[in-house]
Amino acid sequence: MLNRFLLLGCLLLVALGIFAIPTAEGVPALLFTGVLSLVAVLIFRKFTPEKEFITTVFLTGLILRMGFGMMIHIFELRPFFGGDSLAYDARGWALVESWLGISSDPYLMMTMANPEGGAGYGMYYLTAVLYVVFGRNILLAQSFCAVIGAATAPMIYFCAKRIFGNFKVARFSALSIAIFPSFIIWSGQLLKDGLIIFLLVAAMTMVLQLQERFSYAAVAFLIFSLIGILSLRFYVFYMVFVAVVGSFVIGTSASNKSIGRRAAILCVVGFALMYLGVGRTADVELRVFGNLDRIQSSRSDLSRVAETGFNEETDVSTTEGALTAIPTGFMYLMLAPFPWAASNLRQAITIPEVLAWWAMLPFAVMGLIYTVKNKLRSAFPVLIFSLLLTVAYSLLQGNVGTAYRQRTQIQVFLFMMIGVGWTVYREKKENMRLRRSAAQRHIDEQLRGYRSPKQVADNTPGIPEPKMPEMIERQS
Repeated sequence: MLNRFLLLGCLLLVALGIFAIPTAEGVPALLFTGVLSLVAVLIFRKFTPEKEFITTVFLTGLILRMGFGMMIHIFELRPFFGGDSLAYDARGWALVESWLGISSDPYLMMTMANPEGGAGYGMYYLTAVLYVVFGRNILLAQSFCAVIGAATAPMIYFCAKRIFGNFKVARFSALSIAIFPSFIIWSGQLLKDGLIIFLLVAAMTMVLQLQERFSYAAVAFLIFSLIGILSLRFYVFYMVFVAVVGSFVIGTSASNKSIGRRAAILCVVGFALMYLGVGRTADVELRVFGNLDRIQSSRSDLSRVAETGFNEETDVSTTEGALTAIPTGFMYLMLAPFPWAASNLRQAITIPEVLAWWAMLPFAVMGLIYTVKNKLRSAFPVLIFSLLLTVAYSLLQGNVGTAYRQRTQIQVFLFMMIGVGWTVYREKKENMRLRRSAAQRHIDEQLRGYRSPKQVADNTPGIPEPKMPEMIERQS
């Protein structure tokens, strides 16, 4: 039945791409998506015995993202859902014109060449490369993001499976990422969020892979992921790098072979990043943006410009102010937008998702407790990164919309914890049921041999043994 729905979804997407969208945009986007998706499915199926599930969860996520992307393209809803996509389209095309010598945007060139500009130059380059190869087609560019967003579901499956060794947890994590609305919204458009989430999960998965055995492909993919994160959202890079280094230092094994392997991997990754100029760029960005005054300026802009700003009066330019801002920021980061505070359509449509998210948080806590107690070493990179990013966003965020959007970078790993918590909860209920059943059997066995004082005096038997069905049939 599910395969029929997937086939129907694919046919609807093809029909929309051909008949509801101009041919020059729709057909190239569909062909590009089909080829890229085929490559992704073949790669994912190679590394898992659950080939059918991986294929299904990827296609489910892809259909939902492509459907959403086509909807906002047909009805021109990009300013409502994600206005940044229009900026990436315009600046990506400006970069193409600069490469081809047609025209030049001095401001764009200066911003991208200067790390102090703080721009996520990776998104401009990605859009420009796609436009050079296929022509200016924002639907094709956002379809690329949709494929990468859908690929996050199989990737989190591999990540969860390596940490917990449990197929149920891995399946729950993958399915949640594939169908949860916020992931569909932010990875179904020409936005950097879906790409960042995929690279985060890829980096953590490669770290877990390298903890077990050395692989040139895993090292290369880890380096690629780190550089990609730096080019898209530089401050996330530092937190990932700390988590990666810390994970290799702690390790999952204390054998000499394991220690030597981890040291070699750290050296290779470090030299590669230095050779590619990551150290210089990161150093400039850290000096420019890594101070409380700059954070206060950014946070103040976020809280005052948007209608959904909160804690506008908070000053995080001092250590004391930063510490006092974290609890409120954490509450908004994890729980916002609040249903009773919805003041427009954009907030109102998130209410069902928010309520579902709140209902799952107790299981996230249960999963975190279990992970810290039983899987701390293997889950260390995920835990330390999630902690650092949570603290950073609790300090930095100043409006509900941005908190809701960037929460997905933490949610992607929290869904693993929710899967663990749900599995632990189910197992506890099953254990309680078995204990009650065993206790009831023990009571029944005791009662079968029990005789009341009157029965003892009259020398009459106690409760008779229950008759077997075949005995009852024979007697009848």
